[in-house]
Amino acid sequence: MLRSGNRYQYCEAEDREVRSDEIGKGYEWVKASKDTEAQVIPISDADLRELPLPTAKAIEIEAFVPLESVDPIRIAEGYYLAPAQPVAAKPYKLLVQALRRSSRVAVAKYAWSGRERLGLLRVMDDVIVLHAMRWPDEIRDPAELLPPAVEVSEDEIDSALALMDTMAHEDLEGDEFRDAYTDALSQIIEAKRENRELPEAEEPEAKPGTVLDLMAALQESVAKAKPPAARAAEATRTRSVS
Repeated sequence: MLRSGNRYQYCEAEDREVRSDEIGKGYEWVKASKDTEAQVIPISDADLRELPLPTAKAIEIEAFVPLESVDPIRIAEGYYLAPAQPVAAKPYKLLVQALRRSSRVAVAKYAWSGRERLGLLRVMDDVIVLHAMRWPDEIRDPAELLPPAVEVSEDEIDSALALMDTMAHEDLEGDEFRDAYTDALSQIIEAKRENRELPEAEEPEAKPGTVLDLMAALQESVAKAKPPAARAAEATRTRSVS
């Protein structure tokens, strides 16, 4: 029996560490039980390279669909595609132009990490991007994650919508969308390279003992976004009612 550690595999039967060249791939055909041992079918890299699939060595387009028809939860990471050789340049360009003019995306099958995957092809500038897609059975049923039933008022919804309006953007340009993690990592690397003291992160302003009221936070944000004259008028009305 193998036991995984952080850095090694250990064989309890032989009481020794297992070398990396002794570890292979396999498919557990029959799971182990108290009466039987597991039956594992070994699978080699050569077996995976010779999968009897038309998509094993190529991307095979299955259909063209509107992008809006694809649920975003099924779309994963993306990769740029390029022609493998000069003779493929013309069909590549033809697919780019056809996808652009049709306003559709292509759904395709391809092999990745030893199994057949579903992918989405779209055009970005003049380059084709392949997005890995999840199969339907890979997506968790959201019904099991629903929170307890609660009621929200129209005023609360209006406050939330008003907050969304103050945070609306036309695109994803701006400091809000900058990769702060990479910037901070670069500062640490530069400080280490120059033997300087490492930069310290700024501590967020803490308010101990307070409980966050989401709707109060929404209303406060909306109020701050209003022009000063509107805020003063609302304050006057509030005092008059009081």
